[in-house]
Amino acid sequence: MSSLRPFCLTAWLAVPAMAALLLLSPASQSRAQAQAAQATPAPTQSANSAPASQTTVAATHPSTEQRGITSRAIDKVKQVAKSAGDIFSRVPCLAPKGGSKTMGSLPHVANKLVAGKPVVIVAFGSSSTAGYGASSPDFNYPNRLAAQLRRQYPTADITVVNAGVGGEDAPEMMKRLQKEVIDVHPDMVIWQVGTNAVLRNLDPGDTAKLVEDGISRIQAAGGADIVLVDPQYSPAVNQRKESAGKMIKLLGKVAELRRVGIFPRFEVMRDWHENQSIPVESFVIADGLHMNDWGYACFAQLLGDDIIRSVGQIKLGVNVPGDVRAYRPM
Repeated sequence: MSSLRPFCLTAWLAVPAMAALLLLSPASQSRAQAQAAQATPAPTQSANSAPASQTTVAATHPSTEQRGITSRAIDKVKQVAKSAGDIFSRVPCLAPKGGSKTMGSLPHVANKLVAGKPVVIVAFGSSSTAGYGASSPDFNYPNRLAAQLRRQYPTADITVVNAGVGGEDAPEMMKRLQKEVIDVHPDMVIWQVGTNAVLRNLDPGDTAKLVEDGISRIQAAGGADIVLVDPQYSPAVNQRKESAGKMIKLLGKVAELRRVGIFPRFEVMRDWHENQSIPVESFVIADGLHMNDWGYACFAQLLGDDIIRSVGQIKLGVNVPGDVRAYRPM
């Protein structure tokens, strides 16, 4: 999504900090950021950079000072894990009720996690992947997802690459698909696309064709699990309701045709507002377009829950086909 904000509404300008005030106090934000900076390894930010190495400190007879350092490090990790849930203390993150219960599998990434092998996930997209609107890089959705998966699988080597570039849509993304996605050899690709095309009044059909071509290239290169993420429910997108509806429908058809997953972000966010009675300003920032800390956190939580559920199916020996027709986080 473009960082340009030509669609700001008067009501949104009147409450430039409402979402942050509703969901996170300055004290809890500062505490979470400080803890994350001290205790959380920095996620990989470039598709061409190697995953951060993990260092284990061990000694046969650790000194008192070493034991003290170790204890403090463990405490910091516990504090960071706790802070990840603090953002939901006032507004919980709930999956939509009454939606489709069909959940597709993510066999490639799930089998890697079950086998204890390194896992690489590429988050590919525009500004809502890069994290525009988040109060800190720690709170964008790829970093939130990485933290959740690392808490669930503490011994696993998990890398989530943030390949989001603000303002782009399918035409620009296709130009960097090879270098920033395919050449990374990911186990999973989460492709957020379509919003900027709606805002630019681009033909949804052209976007769908480009996305289908990109999926074909990713699949031909190694068969990574793929999950498409459709546009967000927000005032700026809703102003172009007809175009947004076509985009969402066509991306769903592409997912069915290419047998990949789709995270129905528009439906999920609309459920927050219409069924869970959460004010829009509680998950969208003042520009009426981008998500805030809570929005990114809940998005990451629901996506992470389904990755974890898919791993559980593999562990239980559930026979889930790899060529699923739809992926629904509900």
